[in-house]
Amino acid sequence: MDRAPGLSVRMKLTLSYAGFLVLASGLLFVVVWVSVLRYIPDEVTFGLPWLPPIRSDPFNGFGVPAAIALVVLVVFGLAGGWVLAGRMLAPLTRITDATRTAAGGSLAHRIALPGRNDEFRELADAFDTMLARLQAHVDEQRRFAANASHELRTPLAITQTLLDVAKGDERRGEDELVDRLHFVNRRAIELTEALLVLSRADQRSFVREPVDVSLVAEEATETLLPLAEERGIAIETTADPAPTVGSPALLLQLGTNLVHNAIVHNVGEGGTVRVTTAAGSSGAGHPNVTLTVENTGAPLTQALASTLTEPFLRGTGRVHTAHTGVGLGLAIVRRIAEAHDGTLMLEPRDGGGLRVTVRLPAGSGTEEGSP
Repeated sequence: MDRAPGLSVRMKLTLSYAGFLVLASGLLFVVVWVSVLRYIPDEVTFGLPWLPPIRSDPFNGFGVPAAIALVVLVVFGLAGGWVLAGRMLAPLTRITDATRTAAGGSLAHRIALPGRNDEFRELADAFDTMLARLQAHVDEQRRFAANASHELRTPLAITQTLLDVAKGDERRGEDELVDRLHFVNRRAIELTEALLVLSRADQRSFVREPVDVSLVAEEATETLLPLAEERGIAIETTADPAPTVGSPALLLQLGTNLVHNAIVHNVGEGGTVRVTTAAGSSGAGHPNVTLTVENTGAPLTQALASTLTEPFLRGTGRVHTAHTGVGLGLAIVRRIAEAHDGTLMLEPRDGGGLRVTVRLPAGSGTEEGSP
């Protein structure tokens, strides 16, 4: 934005210091005149009868030195104010330099303002915190873009390979080629749809309305029940009312991803999945609702569990099977939870498996929000 040139903050502070000093000095001179000098008699004899009276003119005698002193104070106030303003605004200069560095694309720079806490240091610390979060977000987006590019390129490369092989091998049947292309194309569609859901959650471009998380959990469980039965996995559901406010579609996607993940990454035949919803309050007394999905499975460490929300990470590696998805399941869950001002927590279960808890702010079930 173009702005008209004006005085710097340092110059404004200097003029303010000098003006205040001159004003205070002028008031002091007036007080001295009113309180002392006007009571001096016109003739002073100094108590010596042989000395003739000396005529006194207090105003003329006081005015010249006062004017000289006022000029000296103006000069001193300007010089001293300039120095003091410079010292006071030095931290602001460092903050401005850091801002320009960040605007140039370098987010690794930090102000790290030394000294005791004051307004400038609070501002500097807040700016450093913002830079750290922004850098982490940018790094995450870069990793995500690189992984997404790799994942999107893979089905295209497979499709090209299949076509090239089929073109040079007349013995290969068309039905086999069509089946393989259909599978690869379905994977590409699933990945694209997952990326769109993830982008929508990041932008928070949805209308908020009352949602009962227990109904979301039940619908997700019913949808994936055939997959669980196919794998011999039992699903146990305890759905207590859990009203919140958000996007029904995104919250259903959240629940579906959690249940699907619990079914796919299980011990197989004889495994279980437990889905629980409840309403409660946080440690600070704020009402919230929770959706918990836990499953039997391979033993996990907390370090490994904490990485499972990274995009395109599937368990202990990039393993592709018929139902493992595209590696965005828990990443989408985390983004949807954050878009609803909630949290996601992953904990290894004793004996193997994973417990995933989504905590969302509670809603009255009757209010409507805005995008």
